[in-house]
Amino acid sequence: MLKRVLVLDDNQDILEIVHEALSYEQFEVKSVSESNQVMPLVKEFNPDLVILDYRVAGENGGEICMQIKSHPEFNDIPVIIFSAYINRDEEILAYGCDAVINKPFDLVELIEKVNNLIY
Repeated sequence: MLKRVLVLDDNQDILEIVHEALSYEQFEVKSVSESNQVMPLVKEFNPDLVILDYRVAGENGGEICMQIKSHPEFNDIPVIIFSAYINRDEEILAYGCDAVINKPFDLVELIEKVNNLIY
């Protein structure tokens, strides 16, 4: 059974790179570029892990993370937030995410963090 990962990023290039890398690592990946698609997909796709870009139009990744973490059905789903703000990890971790990955990121680090949180 493949582990499912939901990815939100409004940068199409990043979405494609992450999608390819995770698919190559045998994850089932759903990618979205709009923040309002995340919660409906969490319900429908039932991911094992969610990766959110912090800076997207609409609600930011931190706010979406809080919604997931405060939902009784989904609060145990690990969440990783991508952030281009260096040295702001504490602020971002305050949203309740399980890990922060700074952009530009290393795919090896990404895969490692995903594996550590899922298995």
